[in-house]
Amino acid sequence: MTHSNPPVSADEPIPLLDLAAVHRAQAAEIEAAVLQVLRSGRYVLGPEVDGLEKELAAYLSSGPVLGLSSGTDAILLALMTLDVGPGDEVITTPFTFFATAGTVARLGAKPVFVDIDRATHNIDPKAVEAAITPRTKAVLPVHLFGRAADLDALTAICKRRGVPIIEDCAQAIGTRIRGRSVGIDSAFGTWSFFPSKNLGAAGDAGFLTVNDLALFDKAKSLRAHGEIQRYHHRWVGGNFRIDELQAAILRVKLRTLDAENSGRRRHADLYRQAISARGLDRVLRLPAPEGDTTHSYHQFTLEVPRRDECVEFLGKRKIGCGVYYPVPLHLQECFASLGYRRGSFPQAEEAAARVLSLPVNGRLTDAQIERVVDALAEFYLR
Repeated sequence: MTHSNPPVSADEPIPLLDLAAVHRAQAAEIEAAVLQVLRSGRYVLGPEVDGLEKELAAYLSSGPVLGLSSGTDAILLALMTLDVGPGDEVITTPFTFFATAGTVARLGAKPVFVDIDRATHNIDPKAVEAAITPRTKAVLPVHLFGRAADLDALTAICKRRGVPIIEDCAQAIGTRIRGRSVGIDSAFGTWSFFPSKNLGAAGDAGFLTVNDLALFDKAKSLRAHGEIQRYHHRWVGGNFRIDELQAAILRVKLRTLDAENSGRRRHADLYRQAISARGLDRVLRLPAPEGDTTHSYHQFTLEVPRRDECVEFLGKRKIGCGVYYPVPLHLQECFASLGYRRGSFPQAEEAAARVLSLPVNGRLTDAQIERVVDALAEFYLR
């Protein structure tokens, strides 16, 4: 979705993402929806949440959906519903946002990291299978940057070994495999509405997809302190509720999600064309071809040499970019007790040293994309 904006100065900043511009595109509808909630007196688990949950289920063609307080809490709730705790292991990737493994550790379980496939930056299924033990309680892949992990291989492995999959779909709303959404065929899909996401709230929010009605009922109870009826608690849960204001905002923005994702895919194609036309594809490592998956391009992420110098260079030219993620999780100080060292996962470590995300959101113009690629050419081909 490229907007027909008037020409802009070559000196005007190109942000990685402009959340104020995202809001302006639907400001009247969003602000009317917020005002309606404020006047209603219904602020928690009311009709807006009910409506959002139904609309998300319809959008994904999924089973029931639970609106939640954040994507982090979605992972936490999925783990709690499976009774993950001390002595258990959860296999996941070291190349992801901290919450993926942090939630495992919060419950006293052990994050077991395995290396990634550099072509996709997602978890390597062969490494997953080698890491499964009798203590493995779940496998937690991430659809990083909006690129689908290899669910065919992971599902075959986990079915054979009797291990449930929790898909971290925080960056992947709109991502599909052969036309079918990620996150709906495994035990759980965990999703984020953090403001920078393709479908973002005005604060923290998330949701959970659940592929088993008994697990759904348990997760729904755990969302509100483990209540099974008012003031009667079967489990110790948490306060993981999404509020009515966020749900109302998200219902408005959901209507334009497909257009946003289409714009991102188009911009990814324009980057590929422009990078190839300048011969930069000999220097930069582009995202792998999509194959039978539909990439939602939460980020357009390259691997580049001299990454930190390039970031500084782009900054001087007022071009936003991001590094997701500079330190893989197995090298984070808080996970030192797990015993991993530099060199434990060389593919993840090399990716962390080279990844660079460029602006790809639906509000970019073709001229802005050309300017970004011109700057890359100036840096790498001068």
